[in-house]
Amino acid sequence: MTTNTETYFDYRQLAALAAGRAGLIIFAGTLLTSASLLFSVQPLFAKMVLPHLGGSPSVWAVAMCFFQAVLLAGYCYAHALNRFAPSWAAPIVHLVVCAAAALALPFALPEWASEVPSGNTYLWLVSVLAVGVGLPFFAVSANAPLLQAWFSRSGHPHANDPYFLYGASNLGSLVSLLSYPFLIEPMFGLDVQRGIWATGFVMLMLMLGACAVLMLSSRSKHSTATADALSEATSKVITMRDRLIWIGLAFVPSALLVAFTTHITTDVASAPFLWVIPLATFLGTFVIVFRDKSMISHQVVLRVHPFLVASALVFVVMPQAGGTILQAVLGFATFVVTTLVSHRALYEARPAAAKLTEFYLYMSLGGVLGGMFAALLAPQLFNTVVEYPLLIVVGLFARPGVAAALRTINVETLTRAQWALVVMPVALIATLLATGLAPLSVSTNVIWIRSLGVAAAVALFADRVTLLTISGVLAIVMTLLASTANVDGYSERSFFGASRIMDSADGRYRLLIHGSTIHGGQRMLDDKGDKLLNAQPIMYYSAEGPMARGFDIVRAGKADGKLNAGVIGLGTGSLACQLEPGESIAYFEIDPVVVSIARDPKRFTFLSSCAPKARTILGDARLTLAKEPVGAFDYLVVDAFSSDAVPVHLLTREALSLYLSRIKPAGLIAFHISNRHMELESVVAATGAMPQFG
Repeated sequence: MTTNTETYFDYRQLAALAAGRAGLIIFAGTLLTSASLLFSVQPLFAKMVLPHLGGSPSVWAVAMCFFQAVLLAGYCYAHALNRFAPSWAAPIVHLVVCAAAALALPFALPEWASEVPSGNTYLWLVSVLAVGVGLPFFAVSANAPLLQAWFSRSGHPHANDPYFLYGASNLGSLVSLLSYPFLIEPMFGLDVQRGIWATGFVMLMLMLGACAVLMLSSRSKHSTATADALSEATSKVITMRDRLIWIGLAFVPSALLVAFTTHITTDVASAPFLWVIPLATFLGTFVIVFRDKSMISHQVVLRVHPFLVASALVFVVMPQAGGTILQAVLGFATFVVTTLVSHRALYEARPAAAKLTEFYLYMSLGGVLGGMFAALLAPQLFNTVVEYPLLIVVGLFARPGVAAALRTINVETLTRAQWALVVMPVALIATLLATGLAPLSVSTNVIWIRSLGVAAAVALFADRVTLLTISGVLAIVMTLLASTANVDGYSERSFFGASRIMDSADGRYRLLIHGSTIHGGQRMLDDKGDKLLNAQPIMYYSAEGPMARGFDIVRAGKADGKLNAGVIGLGTGSLACQLEPGESIAYFEIDPVVVSIARDPKRFTFLSSCAPKARTILGDARLTLAKEPVGAFDYLVVDAFSSDAVPVHLLTREALSLYLSRIKPAGLIAFHISNRHMELESVVAATGAMPQFG
């Protein structure tokens, strides 16, 4: 009898603990820990993969897409576990899954991932992520919906509406992400980081066990089933329309996160620091709006939203307007506000607690679809990076009442003022194009997407009821305009960015543009307008430029004057024309599209005219250069770029050690480090001044 009494007393004590502040703290603390692990692994593992792919911004885009897909799998698993498994069995199953994931720790790159196969970059990266970190990430990803579902059965006063815990979960994610670039990465190497993560995972398993005990002790199986049945009965019936709304509202901010990250890393630097900031901001919006009363006035957010969209689109249509800082600030503000609007709409559309795991499942599905669109589909659909302006326009549809208003549009009843809103944007954009203030892109879809965005923003200034009409009319008009315009040039997009070839208006010069930056050019006509027979490099690759002078310096120090040059970054291949008879050159290039462009004599003739037998080695230079013989080169030029960003992993001390080992004792290394946003001269100088390089 005494034993039974003590057991009953302990049960009641645990039930009281679950229903009190301590129970809330335990659940919230477990969610914080889980979210911290979930989002710290993303920059950590992406950094491990990054050097193998030349520091391409697409690494983060594809990694985000993968993590969102695994998150969806985790939410599916959580929904199935919550719906079909008995209350007592669900924690046991989940802890077994976590134990299996623990066997894969500490995570690492698979042995077969040392080289990237040509032409299968996307599949290779997804495979590496799946094998390297897939199972631990899957196990942790299920915790957010599972713990909220367990909390809804805990007997706590707030158990009927546990969605506020999602904000707490994202707060943990936010803290983890912000700690990574400022604290974790500077202080710890990758091996230590992996060890810390594995230790944190074991601690999380213990905390999950504590939450399970609190949930199971809070009420009997009978009372739990009764409460669930009552919640099911009183909750609103979920329709397919509700599910589509959840998917759509999650799609926009998720796709925008990937698109905006690609937008900024393309020109600045493909580095974990820049990846973390947009993701941390994305998660911070959940903390702000996933609660009964938003932490900031949502009415203010709604008022500034269309003005920010319109301002950001002005710089898309006229990129030369304003300064770089102003464009960056407006772009970031538009991303934040659009995400706030979408996530608040998601919160307002949430179902009762009984449907919680289903809600998160469809929300995750929208996130996956958004990530896939921006990371995988957009590069195939668009030959330039236009996802960002497109998505901030689509984000206008998340505003309250817009969807309902669109269903009431009647073209026959539009007023003159409303029709004026249709005509004004068309006239404005046509004028900009005619005057050259908004030059035509090489891509027709770029033009109509930009036009669609301006139209939508203008419509929201006055009357959102006319939004669909204006957008449709502008899409048709601008597509027709683009199809009849003289759009010259060539554009192709790969995993490593968008490459374009454009001729000057007078046809004298041909330029290779990667992203937003010119990466080489050739003079095609002489002053009389006649075609030049010999290839003439221009800009900093000309005979008077610094790269060409490096050839003369090396020749002066050689007895025979014949040199062997290596160049990291092919571009147009113009440095080949600095060779003298008997000399050789090898190019190390990661992007097969760039190789195709430089090798095609119909586009650029440097290689075909000056060095048709020049070697072009495809792959990341840190890996391919290491296969060259020690002391193979007299002159090594480091000239790799992704748009305006220099791949950071090519400027590290490990990279410099590799370069020094591959040049001869009297050889020369030349770095091209110009950048509009970052001062890299002191970085390279400090690396070169390290004692091991003295």
